[in-house]
Amino acid sequence: MIPDGERWAMARAAVPAALLDAPDGISSGTDGLTLCDLVIDGGRIAAISPPGSVAGDLPVIDRQRRQVWPGLVDLHTHLDKGHILPRCPNPTGDFDGALAAVPFDRSAHWTAEDVGRRMEFALRCAYAHGTVAIRTHLDTVQDDPGRSWRALAPVRKAWAGRITIQPAALVAIKFYADPDYARDIADMVAAQEGVLGAVAYPVPDADILLDRVFRLAAERGLAVDMHVDESLDPAVAEVDRVLDAIERTGFTGPVTLGHLCSLSTRPEAETARSIDRMADLGVTAVSLPLCNIYLQDRTGGRSPRLRGLAPILEMAKRGVAVALASDNTRDPFHAFGDLDLMEVFRTAVRLGHLDLPVTPWPAAVARTAATAMGVDAGRIATGAPADLVLFSARRFDELIARPQSDRIVIRRGRRIDASVPDFAELDDLI
Repeated sequence: MIPDGERWAMARAAVPAALLDAPDGISSGTDGLTLCDLVIDGGRIAAISPPGSVAGDLPVIDRQRRQVWPGLVDLHTHLDKGHILPRCPNPTGDFDGALAAVPFDRSAHWTAEDVGRRMEFALRCAYAHGTVAIRTHLDTVQDDPGRSWRALAPVRKAWAGRITIQPAALVAIKFYADPDYARDIADMVAAQEGVLGAVAYPVPDADILLDRVFRLAAERGLAVDMHVDESLDPAVAEVDRVLDAIERTGFTGPVTLGHLCSLSTRPEAETARSIDRMADLGVTAVSLPLCNIYLQDRTGGRSPRLRGLAPILEMAKRGVAVALASDNTRDPFHAFGDLDLMEVFRTAVRLGHLDLPVTPWPAAVARTAATAMGVDAGRIATGAPADLVLFSARRFDELIARPQSDRIVIRRGRRIDASVPDFAELDDLI
C-alpha cells in the first residue's frame, strides 16, 4: 500500500543505474541496478540514500529489491491517427496500404471532436502505463495544415501537469517546395512551441528542400524531427542527404531522425559511415520496433525475413543517442499497441538483442528521450518530481519475461488509477 501522506519513503528500491543520478556513496550492482532508499516529500524526491538509511519516523514501503523507474518518455507517436483502424483498415498491412488508407479517413472523419477524443483516449492509456512526456507527429497537410494542431490545443491544455505533449509537424518533404507554405508551417509550429518535421524521401531538389527545413528551424529556434528511410531497400539512403543538409546549413539545434530501417540492409561500411556522421553531428536516432516489424518485409502469404529495425546496437556503440518509441497505435500503420513504453522496451530488447548487456537500455524510453525533447524527466534524482513506475520485477530478465500489467504508477508522490480506458468508449466514432 502506498501512503497517502506528503512525506514517505521506499526502502530497498532497485533503480536502473542508467536512470539514477546517484549521490556519492551509492554504487550500482553488476546487474545494472542500484539498490537505494528514496524519500518522497511534497511530490518530489527529497533524498536518495544507501539501503537501510531511511529514518524510522517515516511511513516506509519496503520494495524488497523490486524495480523503480522514473516516468517514461515517448519520443515518437502519432496521436491524431490513433485508434482509427476499425473504420480505416489496411487490407495489405504494408506501408503502401497504410499511405493509401489514411487520407480518406482524414478527409471524411477528422473533425476537432473526432481527433480530440481519440487523442484523449490515447493519452489516458499512456498515463496509466506511466508515461510523463510525449512527442506527437501531427499530419500537417496542404488541404488544412492546422487541422490536427487545432484539435490538439485544448487536449494539450487539459493534460498540462500530467503529460507534457510536444507536437511535431509531419510534412512530406516535397511540400517544402512552396516557400510560402513552408514559411507558414514553420510559423505555426513556432507559435505552438512545437518541432519542425519532414518525411525525407527521394524527390527532385531534395537538397534544396532539406536546407529550407533547417534554415526555417534555425530562424525560429526550433528543433527538427524527421522520418527517414522507412524502407528496407538498401538503395534508400536519405539519411546521408539529411546529414549533408545539417552540415551545409550549419544547423546546431536538436535533430531527431526516426525509423532508419534501411541502415540495417545497406553495406556495412556505408552504414558505419552514416552512423559515425550522426554521432559527430549529435543527432538522436529513434527506433520504432512495434511499427517497423509490422510494416516492413511484409508480403502476403510469406513469412518476413527481416525485422525492419535500425542497427540499434551499432548506433549506440558508435556514440549515437538512441531512443525507443511507440509510433502508431491501432491505425493502418500499426494495427496494435497501447502507448505502453514497457511493451516497446521489452519488444526491442528481444528483437534487437539488447540484452547483453541490457543495463544501458532503460534510458532509451526515459532519459535519452527526455533529453531529445528538452524536458526534465526520465531520471530519478534529488529534487526531481516523484513521478515513478513501480514494477514487481527484481531482475531485468523478470522485467522482460512478463508484461508488468501489475505495475504501480506514482505521480507527484501519489498513486494514480493505472487502469486503461475501455475501447468501447470509441464505438460511436468507428
